[in-house]
Amino acid sequence: MATPAAFAAQVLRGRWLMAYGSFLIMSAAGATYIFAIYSKDIKSTLGYTQEQLNTVGFFKDVGANVGIHAGLFAEIAPTWLVLAVGAAMNLGGYLMLYLSVTGRVRPAPPLWLVCLYIAVGANSQAFANTGALVTCVKNFPESRGVMLGLLKGFVGLSGAIFTQLYLAFYGPGGGGDTRPLILLVGWLPAAVSVVFLATIRIIRAARSPLAVRREYRAFCAFLYVSLALAAYLMVAIVLQKRFQFTRAEYAVSATVVLSMLLLPFAVVLREEAALFKNTPEGQSSESPALSAVTTVAAKPAPPEAAPAAEKPATASARLLRALRPPPRGEDYTILQALVSVDMLFLFTATVFGVGGTLTAIDNMGQIGESLGYPPRSIATFVSLISIWNYLGRVAAGFASEALLSRHRLPRPLVLAAVLLLAVPGHLLVAFGVPGSLYVASVSIGFCFGAAAPLILASVSELFGLRYYSTLYNFAGTASPVGSYILNVRVAGRMYDREAARQGAVAAAGKGLTCVGVRCYRESFLVIAAVTVAAGVVTLALAWRTREFYGGDIYAKFKEARSSSNGNGNGEEEGVVANK
Repeated sequence: MATPAAFAAQVLRGRWLMAYGSFLIMSAAGATYIFAIYSKDIKSTLGYTQEQLNTVGFFKDVGANVGIHAGLFAEIAPTWLVLAVGAAMNLGGYLMLYLSVTGRVRPAPPLWLVCLYIAVGANSQAFANTGALVTCVKNFPESRGVMLGLLKGFVGLSGAIFTQLYLAFYGPGGGGDTRPLILLVGWLPAAVSVVFLATIRIIRAARSPLAVRREYRAFCAFLYVSLALAAYLMVAIVLQKRFQFTRAEYAVSATVVLSMLLLPFAVVLREEAALFKNTPEGQSSESPALSAVTTVAAKPAPPEAAPAAEKPATASARLLRALRPPPRGEDYTILQALVSVDMLFLFTATVFGVGGTLTAIDNMGQIGESLGYPPRSIATFVSLISIWNYLGRVAAGFASEALLSRHRLPRPLVLAAVLLLAVPGHLLVAFGVPGSLYVASVSIGFCFGAAAPLILASVSELFGLRYYSTLYNFAGTASPVGSYILNVRVAGRMYDREAARQGAVAAAGKGLTCVGVRCYRESFLVIAAVTVAAGVVTLALAWRTREFYGGDIYAKFKEARSSSNGNGNGEEEGVVANK
């Protein structure tokens, strides 16, 4: 007879608790998106110019997005170790940044060391993404668009979540000293990752037809809970903008946020209960999983005997053979993917399309200050970006999956539309229309969020899942490249040049401050132009891949599922699962 202990064991081993743990890790892994809130304190306490502050922001973006080493590490290390390394880096990097900004480190560290601190702290995000996000995509390959939308959506919400927790724990009621926020983003994500070290892992169990039918409904339930959380955060932000909240009221708001983050656990229990009820009595959920994994792993063995009588190839022939790509959707090697034209198009679109929105997000604090917005409104912009970032991610994940399955619409075509939609937001910043920064923050936040799951899903679909940990992180390196070009070399230099033209002088403990529409006009006209170019490149990629997306890109996963008999749950088999 089934016992509560057996059900509890299935919940702990199941893929749904793994998904929920990944959602929580992602909801604490987006601290880099609230850099605009505390960047002013870094600038003032360390006496930086705008170009120096943008250099710090660039290294933050480098740390957050350059994760090739995390991907390569994940190819050989278990997932729990990847998450543990990320937690240690997060705590160490942000703690040293906090000590530097609060003056507890004497003498004040040089610019390169501050850049190193924030790069190490932000790089923990790459390890969290590799450990949680890549694992979820491999566990739910036929729902990767939806899964990526949800995971990246929780990352998008993290900025607003951190803002509410900061105001409850440390906040003086809006504006003021934001340095304690750096401490919060140091210890909280590390703590969440440590809690789920044993939960996040690859589960190679075959799923029953019942599990497949319920899968989309479960994702919709996660979506509804996250939408409710986003709606609450939006209402809270609006009310906190209009009224002066007390510390106790901020605490109540933070309690509601934490409670809503626990609600998806009810979905976990519901789904596992349905699977548990349909598990034959006396049958362990591990045995069919292991047999299914062994069957899948053993299938590729026969073709190895075919090339027995081939002549030894020359070095150049072997190189050409190694570089010759397989059909789209099959497992590319890392080298084949890196030299492909499809990857070049994706990388270019990310550099100039996503790089432009990232520049706007990083500079939102200084943009609001230059246009005369009060500190509380600037915090509102950052929170709005976070929430619309979330909405863009879940909308792009679910909508692109529906368009792909029903109408065979190429995912890069949706990406092109998203990049072009960001152009009006950049133009609003450039021309500084009074009150338009609220609309611009919504537009830029939505498009930045929507691009992420589309790019990552396209990488997994075009180049396969075998080396997805590395290829996913390679695609992420395009964002800091774009940030350096557009943020440091364009926006930062033009800001300082305009400030010097205005006769601004760096006061003691404060960098150059530019005032007026001209501070960011020229730079955002440049950003709008290169974003249009990125959209054109993505349209070319959509044209190249139209035949691939016109077929059933998930056919091989459906065939593998139909040939095995699992119950939809199971245990990780490290040797077999990690190729």
